This record gives sequence, C-alpha cells and structure tokens, in this order.
Amino acid sequence: MFRILVADDEKAERELLSNYLKEAFGATIDLRVVENGRQAVTMATITESDILLLDIEMPGLSGLEAAKQIIAQREDVKIIFITAFPLFSYAQEALKLGALDYILKPVNRDNLIATVKRTMELIEAQKQLSQVASQINKIKDDNDENENVLIQKVRRYLELNYMKLDISLDSISEMIHLNSTYFSALFKKEAGVNFLDYLTDLRINAAKEYLRDPLKSSSEIASLVGYDSGGYFTRAFKKRTGMTPTEYRKSIKRNSL
Repeated sequence: MFRILVADDEKAERELLSNYLKEAFGATIDLRVVENGRQAVTMATITESDILLLDIEMPGLSGLEAAKQIIAQREDVKIIFITAFPLFSYAQEALKLGALDYILKPVNRDNLIATVKRTMELIEAQKQLSQVASQINKIKDDNDENENVLIQKVRRYLELNYMKLDISLDSISEMIHLNSTYFSALFKKEAGVNFLDYLTDLRINAAKEYLRDPLKSSSEIASLVGYDSGGYFTRAFKKRTGMTPTEYRKSIKRNSL
C-alpha cells in the first residue's frame, strides 16, 4: 500500500484531488489530506508518507518550504508539486528539491493519475533494485544471470528517474554497494552501452518530447530532463541530434506543415 498525502489550502482542490486518487487507486493507497504546509510536515512525519502532492502557494508555510523540512527528515519521500502559476522559477526550485514533477492547475485527471502511477513505479523499482543488489553482494562467485537481472533493474530505475540532477554512475554504484569501476564495466557488458551514454539518451529523448510543447522554454526543458545548465543541455542535445534544441523545435514545426 502506498501512503499518499495531499496538501492544498483550497477545499475544492483538496476534494478534487482526493476524488481522483480514490477513483483511480482505491484500496491500494492510504490517503491523508491536510490544508496547509505546517500540517503537511507533521502528517508526513507521523504517517511516513511515500508520496506527497503539495500545493506550492499555500499561506504560512509554502509547499516548497514544507518539502524542504520533510526531506530533511526523510530523503526518500517522493514529491509532486501543484501550482496555479506556470513560473519557471517554481519549476527550477521544485526540481532542485528532487521533485518528480509539477502539475499545473486546473489539475487534469489523466495527467495526475499518470504522474502518480509513474511515482509508484519508481518506488517499486527502487525496492527491487535494492533487493537484487543485496542478493548480488551476498554471492561471491560470478553469476551472469544475477548480474543481468541487476542491470535490468538499474535500467528500469534510470528510465523512471533520469530527470534527477544527482543521478550519476557514482550515485547508483553507492546505492547498490558496488565499486564504481566494476559497476561501469558490468553495465557496459550487460547493456551494450556505457552508463553515461544510456542516461544521456534517456534525457535527450525526453527533451525531444518536451520540445513539442511551444510553451516550454529550452531552459525549462533542461531542468525537466536533469540538466542544471542550459548550455550543457544544448551541447549534449546537439551532439546527439546534430541540432540545437531551437533548431529541433523548428524542424518539428516545418514537418507538421
């Protein structure tokens, strides 16, 4: 069962989110609802929430500030921000905090459910990855089957988590308790491509989809796919596609005419 906490100062929004989640997930979730950031911090701590849906603009203690306090106590909590204001500064701050996504009001039901499902899949992927890594480390002899399963789990984890700024070869190696050099060689052997190239491809492919949205700037897309530098994102994108993000967006427009 997934423990989900919704925090929004608007009663109508709280009820809407609650109804959407109950209809979609039913008895598979333990749903709690609060009306401000301070209550969110308390409830998330008491119930050890897995997933938080936080309104950014709550009075008193904003969703961003509440998230910081909760993360300080539970680093593994998954956060989805909700906002009525499509400000890039909000998106940047949210992603820096490790948020998985942010959803604009009025909340679209399908978008909400898809985002929560993806978050649930990520939680499960992390659990499975930890379990397989633990099994691998208990085995002293080489075991090709177990190593293959481990890399499959790592790849799935990356597919769900590529947008996080702190994802790296070292961070994954530490998570699964393997030497980074050994893990790098193992990933290349099992996946057929090195770790950084695999991660970059995931990010660039996601960026291509975001570039179809004319309302999203290149800088915003860079943050959404895991780059903290717009310039680095542009260089990586051009290296992979032969075009800058702007040129790629123009090509989409031309091809749609």
